[in-house]
Amino acid sequence: MQHHRTPIRSMFCSLPRTLAVLPLVLAASLAGAQQDPSAFPLDSVGYLNEELPRMEAAIAAKDRSFFSGAMARTVQFSERWGFKVKANPDLAAYPMCTSAVMDYVVVGMCRLTPSEECEPGLASRFDANVQRCREVAARK
Repeated sequence: MQHHRTPIRSMFCSLPRTLAVLPLVLAASLAGAQQDPSAFPLDSVGYLNEELPRMEAAIAAKDRSFFSGAMARTVQFSERWGFKVKANPDLAAYPMCTSAVMDYVVVGMCRLTPSEECEPGLASRFDANVQRCREVAARK
């Protein structure tokens, strides 16, 4: 009898790799876009406002495939802004927004399938960062 990897087992095996690679992918792929940094919080909030309901629907539907597309969209968003502080120091004033966007996919995956690789407290930090980003965007 052969043992086949179940989708959940496969996801658990790939989750640590995905969690470890996400910051590297973002850091390696981010070109310093030339945009007005003061527009970043509002753009981040717009991105998250569009993505979060999709993520909630995917979690409710137990749709793991959603997260590969979400990862690609997150990388595209971050490329537009030269996301990492080193790549675009003008965004250093908005760490709550960069963190919220970077943590979005990981938080969603951990909510869908909690595992020991999921950092305790990440979801609450994510929620706080989203809220602070929204507050900063509202003042712009």
